[in-house]
Amino acid sequence: MNKNQLESLLWGAAEFLRGQIDASDYKQFIFPLLFFKRLSDVYEEELAEALEQTGDMEMATAEMFHRFNIPNEARWQTVRETGVALAIEFRAGICRGDILFVDFCLSFRARA
Repeated sequence: MNKNQLESLLWGAAEFLRGQIDASDYKQFIFPLLFFKRLSDVYEEELAEALEQTGDMEMATAEMFHRFNIPNEARWQTVRETGVALAIEFRAGICRGDILFVDFCLSFRARA
């Protein structure tokens, strides 16, 4: 696969995922999400390198090894797992017919 084919494939996937959302609205939450993902990746790379150097997780999380600090509960993997758990619970609420729960989720999403 060459670069143009890859770009075309990725663009098509992005269009599919975007669905009915206007492109200008879509970028307002995709760009910050990509930025957050990149920050988390950089932090994890620095953490792995520091852990290799020190052999101690507590020491590897010290500020001197990182350009910025991302608390464990705010790292990509944790946020991703939380999002998946919320999506599963949302679907379960729909299956249970829990209208109050579903209404809460939808109104919370509308405010975001």
